[in-house]
Amino acid sequence: MSEAPAWHGFARHVGLWLLAIILIFVAWKLVLVVSGLPPYVIPPPGAALGVILDNLGQMRQLSAQTIGETFYGYITGAVIGFLLAVIMAQIPIVHRLLYPALITSQAVPIVAIAAPLVIIFGFGLTPKIIIVAWIVFFPVVVNVLDGLASVDQDQVNLARLLGGTRLRTFLIVRLPACIGPLFSGLKIGASYAVTGAVIGEWTASSHVGLGTYLLTANSQMNTAGVYGAMLLLTAIGIGSFLLVLIIEHFATPWRSRMTAPAYFGGAIPAPSHPAPALNANQKV
Repeated sequence: MSEAPAWHGFARHVGLWLLAIILIFVAWKLVLVVSGLPPYVIPPPGAALGVILDNLGQMRQLSAQTIGETFYGYITGAVIGFLLAVIMAQIPIVHRLLYPALITSQAVPIVAIAAPLVIIFGFGLTPKIIIVAWIVFFPVVVNVLDGLASVDQDQVNLARLLGGTRLRTFLIVRLPACIGPLFSGLKIGASYAVTGAVIGEWTASSHVGLGTYLLTANSQMNTAGVYGAMLLLTAIGIGSFLLVLIIEHFATPWRSRMTAPAYFGGAIPAPSHPAPALNANQKV
């Protein structure tokens, strides 16, 4: 049986995401019909989408500002989290010293961190990047640490016996083992990164983004504008998650197929002559 093309599975996932989005809008409409709430409390989906379409230029500019903050903070948090996890895994004393501090850092409300950041760095891009990175780096650290801790020690010992240096052993044995956990942490961070950007805009923004627009619309009782901004922020979060999912699909081809892709030489051909069967008296 021939293997189905890889894009079939991707198309199926995209179809399921679109179906889920349609169901959300249907549920939204049903809530309005059943509850009878007035439009100034919960606007219909068409009104929220209409705000976006009627102010497309402004919404595009606001979305670009928020996406930029999310992107830079996400990359910063992911890189710092990965490097910190590697250092902690390689140096046990660093792990014992820093791990409790990391747990404690996550107990501090992110809103409380924003105020000191404004005092230190002022109103600009830096506080927002730090807030997003603060949210992203912790799941990356924890997942990569778990991945490095799950490496089979026998494989590590075998690599060292075969003459592998500490660096080569890490690159060949340890690093591949943490790719799956790394992407798990990246997907978690992608889901929450836009939340950090919004919090940063609320507390430390000198530029208008979707977060500040949402506050302004709320103060003006522009309910449709509030829900329109919420839809765009949700779209950014979903898009970030799907982007990481696509990168994971290409970075870990062994998860979706049993054979190597074409650029790795394709599948190993089957032998032209099957191996002879062993008799009962023959030894393996």
